[in-house]
Amino acid sequence: MPRIWVEKILDEPELYIMRIDDDRIRYFEATWDIPEGITYNAYLMKTGDAVVLFDAWKGEYTEEFLETLKKLVDPKEITHIVTHHTEPDHSGAIPALLEANGYRAKLIGTTFAKRFMEGFYGKKVVENFHAIKDGEEMRIGGRTFRFITVPWLHWPDTMITYVVEDKLIFSCDAGGGYGMPDAIDDSDEKVVQEYLPHVTKYVVTVIGHYHKYIVQNIKKLRSLGIVEEARMILPGHGLIWRRSPTRIFEHYEAIGAGKPTKGKVLVVYDSMYGFVEKRMRIVIEELKKNGLNPVVYRFTDKEAPAVSDVLGEVPDSEAIVIGASTYEAEIHPRIRYTLYEVLDKANYEKPVLIVGAFGWAGVAGKKIETLISRSKFDLVDTVESRGMPTKEDEEKLREGVRKLITWLA
Repeated sequence: MPRIWVEKILDEPELYIMRIDDDRIRYFEATWDIPEGITYNAYLMKTGDAVVLFDAWKGEYTEEFLETLKKLVDPKEITHIVTHHTEPDHSGAIPALLEANGYRAKLIGTTFAKRFMEGFYGKKVVENFHAIKDGEEMRIGGRTFRFITVPWLHWPDTMITYVVEDKLIFSCDAGGGYGMPDAIDDSDEKVVQEYLPHVTKYVVTVIGHYHKYIVQNIKKLRSLGIVEEARMILPGHGLIWRRSPTRIFEHYEAIGAGKPTKGKVLVVYDSMYGFVEKRMRIVIEELKKNGLNPVVYRFTDKEAPAVSDVLGEVPDSEAIVIGASTYEAEIHPRIRYTLYEVLDKANYEKPVLIVGAFGWAGVAGKKIETLISRSKFDLVDTVESRGMPTKEDEEKLREGVRKLITWLA
């Protein structure tokens, strides 16, 4: 049963969060395994003669959204609806809300947002739509609302709202994360520490394809002076940031830049019958012997980790070791798919060591080399051989690890 939160965040302006914890979802965007769930956050502000709604909930929860909203205000009293990003997990309840509102409210968003809303929900929804220009300011209820576009975080329609007098940033997907934290804000450090890995996983899987825009857009916001002076950052998913507002954007910047954690090496491999596994044990042993911290994900006949979890480990890894079997003159399917997503979603300048095993023809290593050559990753070495590793193979594996360590030095 989804948990619903309604809490007053500020007295002046009168500001509320309406949050639902989606514990039904299993695969975000029908792709990414998220057993940790996700929240959808909407915000309601009463200021002067205006009642402003910032975003909504997923369409699946429209009935719950309207019931929750009615505890705070009659939907007919809403004067403005700000849509920062029209993906249906934030906009799905808006058509029913507008109907309950009698279409009185002005809908505010980017030009792209207007186009997408019409495409998703029809022309009626955008009849009273104001398409903002980047940096445009509007006076609403005695306050100044500044709208700043942040395209490709993670759609072209994305913007944030900065309430000038109160130094509030409504950031929607920017600043969000997976998970259903047992708090609405960052006041409890234990909650934050448990939550941040879900943020990393979210950023890589959802925004990773456009990760260069993370750094660019946060740099843009910093240049406007609003990040450092922000009193609060209020995302569309996860925790509100008010104890340390800049922290979430700093975390995003680190992910966007692929800032490494010293000594962390991501090790990903398949092993059908134990031949790759034997090689990877040697590699892992050598990594540990040299003071490195291998984080291991293995695909075997007993286990298959979520690729979304593997992706979440890439940004702060210093290096990656990929172990693959040759399978029907190709890379093993599990590794092939994982590697495809890594190169698409988490393409960073990091060194890679390839380890391979085969029965009658070694193909996987060469095919991985080709993929790596088309990416930002740097190939350190490929150690691939037939069947059970020999003493000579073992030495080549240890030498491959030593080359990786030299690369990191």
